[in-house]
Amino acid sequence: MPASPSTARAINDRLALRLLQQEGPLTAGQLKQLTGLSRPTVADLVERLTAAGLIAVVGESGEQRRGPNARLYGIVADRAQLAALDVRTESVSVVVADLLGAELARASVPIADDTGTGSAVEQAVALVERTAKEAGAERLHTVGIGAPGLIDPATGELRDSSGLPEWHRRLVAALQERLPARVLVENETNLAALAEQRDGAARDRDTFVLLWLGHGTGAAVVLDGRLRRGASGGTGEIGFLPVPGTSTLPSATDCEGGFHSLAGAAAVAGLAGRYGVVAEPVLHEPHAAALVRSAVSAPDDPGSVRFLDALADRLAIGAASVIAVLDPGCVVLGGEVGRAGGDVLAARVAERLVRMSPLPAEVRASTLGGGAVLRGALLTARDGAQDELFAPPSR
Repeated sequence: MPASPSTARAINDRLALRLLQQEGPLTAGQLKQLTGLSRPTVADLVERLTAAGLIAVVGESGEQRRGPNARLYGIVADRAQLAALDVRTESVSVVVADLLGAELARASVPIADDTGTGSAVEQAVALVERTAKEAGAERLHTVGIGAPGLIDPATGELRDSSGLPEWHRRLVAALQERLPARVLVENETNLAALAEQRDGAARDRDTFVLLWLGHGTGAAVVLDGRLRRGASGGTGEIGFLPVPGTSTLPSATDCEGGFHSLAGAAAVAGLAGRYGVVAEPVLHEPHAAALVRSAVSAPDDPGSVRFLDALADRLAIGAASVIAVLDPGCVVLGGEVGRAGGDVLAARVAERLVRMSPLPAEVRASTLGGGAVLRGALLTARDGAQDELFAPPSR
């Protein structure tokens, strides 16, 4: 059945807004060309969106042109302010941005292991409030949070997970209470995959697996353009994968003995020590990343070569297991360690996978590293805010 006039208007408005988001400011003539709509229809939607405060004239297309057709229309970026959080076991980072994702302010705070739950929550909430004030955001519209652990697919809430600090779950509730904003929570590795797909190493892939290599290990699965979370939200908990080369088996409450024991930051640092690889620590990243970066920068050092070979052996075990089940065609080595290894480590892992699996799989290094979580949280907040603000008015 043909769409009603109100539905058709809503569809046209959303189409125009998406084009303005993707292309930047456009004239009415350019909107007509890109949408295929008639000139009167474009004129009507420009008038509606301007009256709604969603778009405004931001300039003219050329100095020699005059009149309505020369006006450049753009989304009103300050219509809503957003925040994104990357919640780690030892720190919280936040970025505040406008509706188009342009960064307005950024900050982070360390959270010591012995910090009490209430104090940790207060530090994190205060950080968000302080950063929002610095950005001039009187009221945040949407907050996106990336955190380790499982997200309940039924409720969208962070589940109680052993081994993770209690303040993580309490933080989400505190932000919902203290801020007049919608709060969206997602697993950190899933957000990293979203960022790599939109802005990073997987921009040309609609099916891939992100292998997260940071303080811990994880995986995110994107199939046919969609993030897959699984029945309980646990798709990609690769740290629990039983693998050869460990002294024990993982349990339901502890991933020690699983793939985490081979590829987690502590395991990678221990492996580097065996081969005499050293590096100066870098603030706000696992020391394993600095060690891998040091080895990559010393291609003529025998110890560095052996360390990278041994690390590639370990990573290939986890990657081959994922490939055998999912056949994703592409594996992105993400997180701080994956980015530090770059193309050098990715090539080593790819060589081993050719020998281990009959299924072809390209191996790519992350281009976003640890920053992918914060970027993914911001993209999630932006999408959520735009979906609400760009929606047709309810009747």
